[in-house]
Amino acid sequence: MALLIAIALVWMAELFNTAIEKVCDLLSPQRCAQVKFIKDVSAAAVLIASILAFIIGLIIFIPQIL
Repeated sequence: MALLIAIALVWMAELFNTAIEKVCDLLSPQRCAQVKFIKDVSAAAVLIASILAFIIGLIIFIPQIL
């Protein structure tokens, strides 16, 4: 169950990241340092969610392998 929640968290983070990027592109089509920062932070949230899912997977599957 924890692994399914972690996977769903990654998907949700990716969807939020995509939505944030599209809104930023719509509001500011030209390059802007603040928009870049917002996009970087939202991408970092996806990375953190992915790392968490990976760690949860390790916690679940490593004891079964060893």
